[in-house]
Amino acid sequence: MMRITGLENPLFSALHQMLETPTEQEMGSSNAPARAHAQEANAMASTPTDVIEYPDRYVFVIDMPGVKITDIKVRVEDKKVLVISGERKKEEEEEAKYVRMERRVGNFMRKFVLPDNANTDEIVAVYQNGVLIVTIDKVPPPEPKEPKNIDVK
Repeated sequence: MMRITGLENPLFSALHQMLETPTEQEMGSSNAPARAHAQEANAMASTPTDVIEYPDRYVFVIDMPGVKITDIKVRVEDKKVLVISGERKKEEEEEAKYVRMERRVGNFMRKFVLPDNANTDEIVAVYQNGVLIVTIDKVPPPEPKEPKNIDVK
């Protein structure tokens, strides 16, 4: 770890200590759950999604280039949470080595709390050209009821 000299001020020392990142050996296995949570949060944040509302439906558009249709899962939890997950796998080539790898591989997931008028019984998911489009129809609003007259006895 590199030490900064000439900055003996306690404020600088505290800031430097806060910015120091422990090595894998220093962290040990006790931070494995925290690391897994950070990876899950990163996977969720790096799956960009457009959500569009139309008068009769909601549409979720998710870019997933290079993901096989068999590696995508769309489900509804608790009758109101749309979960889109999957995995982009690294393509292995025997004689090649990566010089640079910028495309993210691994698991991804997004969760969306659906509005009360989303019809979770009518969901359509279509994957084409690296784009997943999930369409959820809206439940039509209830018909206004006519006033009912009650006979007074």
